[in-house]
Amino acid sequence: MEYIKLSNGVKMPPIGYGVYQVTPGECERCVSDALSVGYRLVDTAQAYANEEGVGNAWKKSGIRREDLFLVSKIWISNYGYERAKASIDESLRKLQTDYIDLMLLHQPFCDRYGAYRALIDAYREGKLRAIGVSNFYPDHLIDLASNVEIKPMVNQVETHVFNQQIEAKKYMDELDCRIMSWGPLAEGRNNFFKNETLAEIGRKYGKTVPQVALRWLLQRGVIIIPKSTHKERMAQNIDIFDFELSSDDMFLIKTLDTGKSLFFDHHDGEVAKMFMGWR
Repeated sequence: MEYIKLSNGVKMPPIGYGVYQVTPGECERCVSDALSVGYRLVDTAQAYANEEGVGNAWKKSGIRREDLFLVSKIWISNYGYERAKASIDESLRKLQTDYIDLMLLHQPFCDRYGAYRALIDAYREGKLRAIGVSNFYPDHLIDLASNVEIKPMVNQVETHVFNQQIEAKKYMDELDCRIMSWGPLAEGRNNFFKNETLAEIGRKYGKTVPQVALRWLLQRGVIIIPKSTHKERMAQNIDIFDFELSSDDMFLIKTLDTGKSLFFDHHDGEVAKMFMGWR
């Protein structure tokens, strides 16, 4: 497996296990299964309410801390410098670790500047090995990166075959900020699992629709965190390093792009109101 090198030199696995919508009661079991089939990156968040399950699973796994890459995110209710600073310590406690490999701001709302200053200070103190953001559109990212001492190293955004983030990735590349995908399997929306283009390509390689879609993202340099609660599917999702899509296949998949979110637009007023209700 080839690692992704972040702007500060930290090496990050290109694929990990995401625990969004994994219940607190199921999280420890799911992360244990993911680690047992080979995942070494786990992506969680304060808002998922399952950081403790991640911490319990890795502690019991026997895996050395330096061989594991833990990602978490600060929720908007913890934005502002002091709250964000305290929440980082709380995440460290729940994850049972002295440092978090990558900490992100979860949404581009509320006092993101104060929260990002807390990320910078925690990074300088050694509590965080890398810092970044999530769900930041190009205008959000450019604005933040232009006004801070340490630019975001990663931006985790909705990225899949139907919303490919082609233009947004250009700005991330300019800022030396790595793109990380949430929802790499589109959460099954838009009839994803029965997409005939992906299925036809998969038949050539003896691979499934999800494996083709994930491989396509990897070949674009996108960090991915597919989620499943089934161990056999976890194993299938990580089994994508024994084939390579041709340039023709890559182009064909590119034609699936709609350029739109399948979930929500962070520039929409009603979406902003929704997030304000979740503070």
